[in-house]
Amino acid sequence: MKLTAITERLAGLGGGKWEVHLKARQLAEAGADLVEMTIGEPDVPTPPDLIQTAAQAMQAGRTGYSDGRGEARLRTALADAYTASRGRHFGPENILCFPGTQTALYAVLQGVAEPGTEVLVGDPMYATYEGVIRASGADMVPVPLRPEAGFRMQASDIAARITPRSRAILLTTPHNPTGAILTAEDLREIGALAIKHDLWIISDEVYEHLIFEGAEFISPLSDPALAERVIAVSSISKSHAAPGFRSGWCAGPAAFCTALLPVSETMLFGNQPFIADMTEKAVRDGSAVAPGMAARFAARADLLVQRLHSETELRVHRPEAGMFALIDVSATGLDGDAYAWDLLDSGVALMPGSAFGGSLKNWVRVALTIDDSSFATALDRITAHANRKARSVA
Repeated sequence: MKLTAITERLAGLGGGKWEVHLKARQLAEAGADLVEMTIGEPDVPTPPDLIQTAAQAMQAGRTGYSDGRGEARLRTALADAYTASRGRHFGPENILCFPGTQTALYAVLQGVAEPGTEVLVGDPMYATYEGVIRASGADMVPVPLRPEAGFRMQASDIAARITPRSRAILLTTPHNPTGAILTAEDLREIGALAIKHDLWIISDEVYEHLIFEGAEFISPLSDPALAERVIAVSSISKSHAAPGFRSGWCAGPAAFCTALLPVSETMLFGNQPFIADMTEKAVRDGSAVAPGMAARFAARADLLVQRLHSETELRVHRPEAGMFALIDVSATGLDGDAYAWDLLDSGVALMPGSAFGGSLKNWVRVALTIDDSSFATALDRITAHANRKARSVA
């Protein structure tokens, strides 16, 4: 039997990147004493009032087919929120709703990229980006995110990789896995490139509500000069601790959203009305849990820096937002993959940096989402393991 070209384009881009995580789950189920720091899920449950809203909506009969664009009240709530936060007008016509940021990003890329085109994306990157780009038929062009620049995408690095085939720049701000936030100057320079070369800007902003104290989030949607070329994707998964509800959206030019609607409708033809009602409440009320999560994740990042920098040769890139931190493990004599597998034997599971791109060969990513007691245990084990490795290298 013959398969299609998309299966070939996506071959090798599935679960292989999560081998350490999957092995850790197997070991834990078998009774192993492990601290899991692999994937990023909120460290609090979904707020009860949101669950109650969804349940009441189901009981009230909100279980039928939905508007293909997304429920009207939700799109109005999102438009109002973007108008308030981005400093320019958004209407319901600027919004399309999807089951999660991932689906929104997939659909948006179907709308802007195709075979023969290129999408520029920062390296390192979220693990699914290569797949969603390749699914469109476009080629992925990695743009190095340099540690010396705080892992922020630099316009000069983008410019060096633009070709006549370039169609879009995919940004993540705040960034996963680095926790970096693009500055106003970064966005001005990137926007100027997009205008000069007639490129789309796709901005994944799912972590915008998990900003650490002292940092500032700015969206390219806020620049009126970019209004017709920026599409943002986001969801309530992180901000409202609701990843399992799969409720996301894209915000962008009205003409783009109208053109993308048939693509969306061939995928799902509207999402669940009862989840839309829950999301409307989440968007209008704001998040009761995001400030606490941001404060806890920042505190754990600071503790990670303090412990590892004072007690080991490992070096940490402190994030400005999000749920993760990066550790440079080259001092152990191991690359990130070997380190992650070796550390698993010492009772800590984390992600090798290579899962997020070639530029993190000597790094690992740790989730900051586990409870403080487990986090302290993990730090003890990481510190002891690093010092054992340092003695063996010496």
